[in-house]
Amino acid sequence: MRIHPSKFNRALTALLLVAGLIFASTASAGLISKLNGLVVYDTDRNITWLADANLSGTLMNYTDAKSWAANLVYAGFDDWRLPTALNADGSGPCQGYNCAGSELGNMFYGDINHGLGGVAGQSITVIHNANSNLFKNIQWMDYWSVTESAPNTGLAWHFSFYNGGGDDSDKGTSLSAWAVRDGDVGPSSVPEPGIIGLLLAGGIGWVGTKARRRG
Repeated sequence: MRIHPSKFNRALTALLLVAGLIFASTASAGLISKLNGLVVYDTDRNITWLADANLSGTLMNYTDAKSWAANLVYAGFDDWRLPTALNADGSGPCQGYNCAGSELGNMFYGDINHGLGGVAGQSITVIHNANSNLFKNIQWMDYWSVTESAPNTGLAWHFSFYNGGGDDSDKGTSLSAWAVRDGDVGPSSVPEPGIIGLLLAGGIGWVGTKARRRG
């Protein structure tokens, strides 16, 4: 008995649809959970964030926060740092609301493909998108950046997750610290395009084998 061409086509179409959906989700993902949820990779900025936004467990002045990040050994890496307050092109820093160009600003204001979906004047704990599920212990207060203020180096820039504002303050102020590192950390739990291709090829082969056996 030969399998009807329409049944073969429906099975093949289903395989292609599933592969397409997986590939689309992989290609569009901006924030990807990695290392069993310990870190989150930002494909937009090519940086890796701690999944625990309060791993330090305490408020710190600028010097202590910078030292904590620089000396952090976590998830197999020892090259952590505080986020920069500069834009991706090196300009800035930006002061006030809607400063989405810095690493912390991009995380706060970014859409579902890039950040937490925060809104100016609102706490991130009140308004956020589903990406917040990738993280834990996000603080509703200011986070230090690594960027010193110029020309007054007694000040440093920070970003508020309480209201989405960027500003500089005396380095002696006690604020939160959230570490990042440059680059990726390795494979994620989401199938890569090459793996998807292998799965698809195997599925097509299986459908073809079933068709031949029934022929």
